[in-house]
Amino acid sequence: MSKVENHPHGIFCWSELCTHNWKDGKAFYTSLFDWGYDDQPIGENIYYTMLQKQGDDIAAMYEMPKEQISAGIPSHWLAYIAVDNVDDCALKAKELGAEVLAGPHDVMNAGRMLMLKDPVGATVALWQGNEHKGCKHLGELNTPYWHELATRDSKVSRDFYCALLGWESEIKPMEGMDYILFLVDGQPIAGMLEMTSEWPDDTPAHWMIYFAVESCDVIVSKAASLGGQVCVPATDIPDVGRFSVICDPQGAVFSVIESVMDDV
Repeated sequence: MSKVENHPHGIFCWSELCTHNWKDGKAFYTSLFDWGYDDQPIGENIYYTMLQKQGDDIAAMYEMPKEQISAGIPSHWLAYIAVDNVDDCALKAKELGAEVLAGPHDVMNAGRMLMLKDPVGATVALWQGNEHKGCKHLGELNTPYWHELATRDSKVSRDFYCALLGWESEIKPMEGMDYILFLVDGQPIAGMLEMTSEWPDDTPAHWMIYFAVESCDVIVSKAASLGGQVCVPATDIPDVGRFSVICDPQGAVFSVIESVMDDV
């Protein structure tokens, strides 16, 4: 598949890991997904690491500042959505009930970003790319594949993202629940499910990043051997694929999926 040179408005474009231990986190993910890396210095012994496939940037990671670790903030993945104008989105997001956590601000010449907490409490970032548009490979193995919002109020979440980004939504009945698809130009780009009483009360609304893999079972076994914890064992979703939820050794949670839809 050819390289991705740009990401249209409303499309997930970047994934970023903020981890308690940069060195060990880098070792885990590069071993798990066979990624390369490019360590870019951003301070004294501090790096912003570009995670790479075939020499191209597909995601990034950095070590969480010590004061945030001391404050009890867990390691986490952050998803970025491409937008045409970050500043306009910041104003609109606040009008729609979101909390701006950071930005809008320039990231050198790479682009302009905004981090926000949506009205139900999920954190997400918006990105107006300049020299760095985002992930260079989509629809390929060992790259971000799907994004899924777990929310306590699906109506509030759906209304917010559709109003902010121009997304359309569609209900897709699944076993035991209605799954919401978000669409751009008629194409599904993300999903949403409502958290039930089975979810722990202290689990906040969140965006989950799924990475496409050739074999879910192989990756699950490999993640466990590297010190990861399997939160949801390899499970089949009819007509979709086989997925698992994994917690890395530093505490960040992500998912993997082996698609059966011939789209990877």
